[in-house]
Order: sequence, then structure tokens, then C-alpha cells
Amino acid sequence: MVDEHAKTEENAGSDAREPSPGRELATAAPTSDSLPTHLAGLADKARDYIKAASSANTNRAYEADWRHFNAWRRRQGLSNFPANEPRIVGLYITACASGAASADRKPNSVATIERRLSALSWGFRQLGESFDRKDQHVITVLAGIKRTHARPPVQKEAVLPEDLLAMLATLELGDLRGLRDRAMLLIGFAGGLRRSEIVGLDCGPKQTEDGSGWIEIIDKGLVVTLRGKTGWREVEIGRGSSEATCPLKALQSWLRFARIEHGPLFRRVAGANKGVGADRLTDKHVARLVKSTALAAGVRGDLSEGERRQKFSGHSLRAGLASSAEVDERYVQKQLGHASAEMTRRYQRRRDRFRVNLTKAAGL
Repeated sequence: MVDEHAKTEENAGSDAREPSPGRELATAAPTSDSLPTHLAGLADKARDYIKAASSANTNRAYEADWRHFNAWRRRQGLSNFPANEPRIVGLYITACASGAASADRKPNSVATIERRLSALSWGFRQLGESFDRKDQHVITVLAGIKRTHARPPVQKEAVLPEDLLAMLATLELGDLRGLRDRAMLLIGFAGGLRRSEIVGLDCGPKQTEDGSGWIEIIDKGLVVTLRGKTGWREVEIGRGSSEATCPLKALQSWLRFARIEHGPLFRRVAGANKGVGADRLTDKHVARLVKSTALAAGVRGDLSEGERRQKFSGHSLRAGLASSAEVDERYVQKQLGHASAEMTRRYQRRRDRFRVNLTKAAGL
């Protein structure tokens, strides 16, 4: 329950520069009405470019974190203090770590706190205010939080090739959903794609405003062009060793029977497989698809059903490729779009541990 003081603070409002919860954060671009008439169109375009600088998911997360921070400031009676003061930010992340920053009193993980700090940096930039995330006070408080609360990352289970084959066998080949989901699993695995990258694909370049990439079909396979955080990159997805496991064949079957030639690649299918709509699938569909087919195929049957439900997600496809491809690590790194080999190694997790016994190799 929110106390009376908190209610007073909520109703009192805040700094005029601070966007209120539920409203889109102001951008650094001038508003149209503050410029000469002939520049109004450019101002609108500048705001579009600012919005496009980050993905829609990132923007939503940052906006939610920014609202969370300002709501906490109001409840604590700190609206009259500079929001970008390092001591205020230090108190905020301390409240997040202890659970005092949210109504449910649930402590935030270190990863969530780091994301919230990124959101604050983003928010202050939009307002034209300075904030030094590397301020000594902030980094010292964060270091203490990490030392006290940090835990090893919880990694999703990698879907290995034998798992993927079993998952594909659970899908109906004679209906549109089965064809679509089969193509999504094979392309997601072979391309090492994120779930947002899978559903963001179009049939060709510049076909939709919300697309984040497109495909090109050539003799040797698929060339997937993706827009990432640091720019555009290409991913090559070769033909499979058989038609049953070939991403290209699976995609061609889906496109042919769904009669898709333009626009979003993976779309919703109407009830009872009556037809394909125009709407793009959301990335949540990929997560649900991986989870449901892994459970139906009995992957990791040595675990309880509850544990298995927690093990699989859209990320399992990406981790599966990294863990399975027996090639030079550099090729895997390039396919996944990682800037460092260290990041790629985080994705490489096999169940057959100790394939190389360095103890014996050293002569012991």
C-alpha cells in the first residue's frame, strides 16, 4: 500500500523537465512549434531518427526503467533534488538491490540494476543533462552490490542437433503452422539468430517499416541481412545435408503454401489453418515454440517438467548452434555477431563435459 506521503508526492508532480509516467520521454530534438515553419518537417524526422537509434524493445525497457526511477524519487520526497546527482542514483540502486524501490519489495538482480543504470544514462541524454555512470560513488555502490548479491548467470539450455530433430518431429507437416514453425526452428538454429531477429525478417529489403532484416535465396542457401546494435551484418545459412533438416527447403515450403511473396516472413495463421494473415509474429512466439516443442519431444527427460519449462527459451537455438558447430571458433563468433570470442564461449555449453581431460593430458 502506498503511504500518504507517497500519494502527496505523486500528486504534487515533479520537475517540469521530467516526463510523467505513461508519457513518452521527451527527446533532444526541438519541437515543431519552436522552429520556423519550414523546419518543422526536419524536426519530426529528427525525432523519428532518435527513436530508431535503439530497438523498440530497448526503448520500452528504458522508458519503463525511467518511470520506475522517477516514481521512486517522488515517493522518497526527492523531486526537488537534482535527479542526476550521483548520491541520489546511489540511493536508488541501493533501494533496487534491497527491494525497497518497488511495491512488491522484490530485490532486483544485478543484471536488472545495470540495465536500470543504462536507462538513466539514456534518459538524462534525452533531457540534455549530464550523468556520469562512472562516477566514483556510483561505481563503488554498484561494486558492493555485485560483491554481495551477484550470482552465476542462469543460462538457458542449448538445443543440440539431436534435440532439434526430435522437436521437428512433433510438428505437423500437413498444416501451415507446422510448416511455419519448422522453418522458424531450422533458420533460428542454423543462423544462430535471436528470437527478435527471426520474427523481424522480411522477404526483401525495404518492404516494411518494422522489419529488422531480410532474406535472399541463392543456390547454396540463404543470405540473411540483419540490422543489429552496431550496424548491418550478413549471416549465411547453408543447405542442410537432407531435405528434412534443410532450412532453405523448410522456408520454401512455408512460403509456397502460405503464398507469401512480400512483407513479413513469419506471420500469424488463422484458426484451424484457414489462412495466413498480414501481421508479423512477435518474438514471444519463438520462445513459446522452443519451449513447447522441447517439452513435447522429451528433451532433458532427466529433469522434472517444472525444471524443463525453465530451461528452454528462444535463446536455446542460438546457444545450440554455438555448442554444436565443430568448426573454428571464429566462424561461430561471426555467425552470432559477437564482438569478442569471450562472448561466444559463454554460449558454448555441451552436456558431454570433460571431452578434453587436461589432467591426463598434462601427464597426471
